[in-house]
Amino acid sequence: MKREIFLTSDGSTSIHLPDWDEQYHSKHGAIQEAKHVFIKAGLHKYLENNVHQLSILEIGFGTGLNAFITYLETKNKTISISYVGAEAYPISEDELKSLNYVSELNATAYEDDFKLMHSIPWEENHKISDSFSLLKRKQFFEDIEDNASFDLIYFDAFGAKNQPELWTESIFKKMYTALNQGGVLTTYSAKGSVRRAMQAVGFTVERLEGPPGKREMLRAIKE
Repeated sequence: MKREIFLTSDGSTSIHLPDWDEQYHSKHGAIQEAKHVFIKAGLHKYLENNVHQLSILEIGFGTGLNAFITYLETKNKTISISYVGAEAYPISEDELKSLNYVSELNATAYEDDFKLMHSIPWEENHKISDSFSLLKRKQFFEDIEDNASFDLIYFDAFGAKNQPELWTESIFKKMYTALNQGGVLTTYSAKGSVRRAMQAVGFTVERLEGPPGKREMLRAIKE
């Protein structure tokens, strides 16, 4: 499927799929969306509680933006991150070169770490730093079979408009099973059908203020 680099409203780049009229991130701002949906509503919930170890699963590793911001947010904190990114269709080297996240995040000191996130082999756990490990898994989300393995899930799949099968009870049952008790799932979606699917498998679901361009988003908790 054809993919095109484009500039979002906050100055950060993302990837557009013209066949689906779908983007990897919000056209209103890739970095803004990532920070609001996954960092503020997810990661910060743990940082505020001074957790020392955290396991994260990302559904849709994509451009690596969520992983990189998580890395930057925890770089000088006393926390060890074990990060797993699931992705069925990795981006190309040319696409990677067109992304401007390092400069937009004022993170030139960590440019090599961002490149390392993309260059490490798939299916192998690698140390990006002493406190951040990354395992990239090339897999379809339907094939995820983890059991009580994660504290936090970034659910960043393509929208239900184009891939409704990724927003069903069967997928959210897998997410519920993959989380530890008390674990959290955050997503940009606020659709009623998504909320009901989450609730049907046991999640307690909160509606939160959405990122720029969206009124609401969802956060689900395995209580």
